[in-house]
Parts: sequence; structure tokens; C-alpha cells
Amino acid sequence: MESNQSHWRVRASCRDADPDGLFVRGAEQNRAKVVCMGCPVRTECLAEALDNRISFGVWGGMTERERRALLRRRPDIESWHELLTTARREFAGADEEEDEPAVRVG
Repeated sequence: MESNQSHWRVRASCRDADPDGLFVRGAEQNRAKVVCMGCPVRTECLAEALDNRISFGVWGGMTERERRALLRRRPDIESWHELLTTARREFAGADEEEDEPAVRVG
């Protein structure tokens, strides 16, 4: 049985893409990263790659080199899924707070 964290794959923008187009090298990686832009599950995808130390392909808009650098900078992170999900939730809450007036007039 698949975990809840894996269900994101059915909503991924790349779900019908040719996998060979996502596991490329060099300049072609930039084209692969375009698929990630605006993907509704980009955070989950990136967390999966970071938590599982996936060392190939573009995941969540990051290349393997970018992910390795991030992992080196932040070896203290035990769960990227938890960190990124919490950050996304907090960011969404901050956006909602900004939409509301700080002081009500009237």
C-alpha cells in the first residue's frame, strides 16, 4: 500500500511526461525544471527527493547538484517533508493575514 506522502504523484505536472526528459544532464535540466514551475505538488516532490537522497533527475524544480548542495548546507534537517509542509502552511497563512486590514476603520 502506498503512503499518503506518495499520493502526490498522481497530481504531478510531470505524471504523463517522458521520464527520460526529467533525468537529463547539463542545459537540458533547465528545460526539465520548467515542467516543475506551477506544479501543484512541487513541495512534496522536492521533499521526497531530499528525504530519500535521490541522486538523479530533476525533482521539485531542483537538479541533483542543487539538492546535494542544499543537503550539505542543512545536514540538521531530519524531515524535509515536515519542514517544507510547515513552511508552505505558514507562508499561506501569512498571505491571508496580509490580505486583511491591520486596523478596521468605521
